[in-house]
Amino acid sequence: IARRVRENRVYCQIEPPTISVNTIKSLKPDGIILSGGPSSIYEKDSPKVDAAIFGLGIPVLGICYGMQYMVDALGGTVRQTKKREYGFAELSIPSQSGLFANVETTTQCWMSHGDSINKLPAGFTVTASTDNTPIAAMGHSQKNFYGLQFHPEVEHTPQGRKMIRNFLFSVCRCRRSW
Repeated sequence: IARRVRENRVYCQIEPPTISVNTIKSLKPDGIILSGGPSSIYEKDSPKVDAAIFGLGIPVLGICYGMQYMVDALGGTVRQTKKREYGFAELSIPSQSGLFANVETTTQCWMSHGDSINKLPAGFTVTASTDNTPIAAMGHSQKNFYGLQFHPEVEHTPQGRKMIRNFLFSVCRCRRSW
């Protein structure tokens, strides 16, 4: 993910989930990306960043586990799926806006998860789905919070680089200065 951000000439740094909100404030980021990982949000020792990040007024993109963390922290629910989804999936995008501006309405994406969003937090809408995952992407455009259940950073998601660019430049208003 960091490599894809840097390919756009945008500086980024990788921080652990233990980073404090005060440290985040001092860094003055234009956006935050919560990455994926092998954990399930409902596991006892799953990694969790301080939920106060959602009150900083900074755009947030959650990818895979990062999306699930966002949902859980903001009052939605995540459940274990009956069928793991690993590999290619056909993504249906009803509106070419937000992260999906200039992205084909049907495109391939790479899934790797055994958990799915069961209920969105208040104010969020579904922005994309697959046959197996009704909530494959979500957004809260007023707060600039977005989530992708799939991995936009991998080659197997051909339109993923556009999605990352949309987050960086349309949502976060980053500059190509690195």
